[in-house]
Amino acid sequence: MTDSQGILRQHMKVFGRVQGVGFRYRAKYVANTLGLTGWVRNDWDGTVELEVQGSIEGINRMLSLINQGTYIQIEDIERKEIPLEEFESGFHVR
Repeated sequence: MTDSQGILRQHMKVFGRVQGVGFRYRAKYVANTLGLTGWVRNDWDGTVELEVQGSIEGINRMLSLINQGTYIQIEDIERKEIPLEEFESGFHVR
């Protein structure tokens, strides 16, 4: 599902101290800074769900920078590659 320029899209479920600590807004800031697209939202079970599109290096950098937040503590991430969103622009909080 990676395109010819190395762009892919991943769906993630993030576990840990990720709600009520600024995770979604930090994710939006970092993703937009790195030129990644997608969205992020809180789930009912205390996890955060997101879809991110870009290079694997950019996606991994985003997760690393989010986890450096003062109160954020990522304990585990379930990741799977999904089809690209061809006309998506920006990264949004849902």
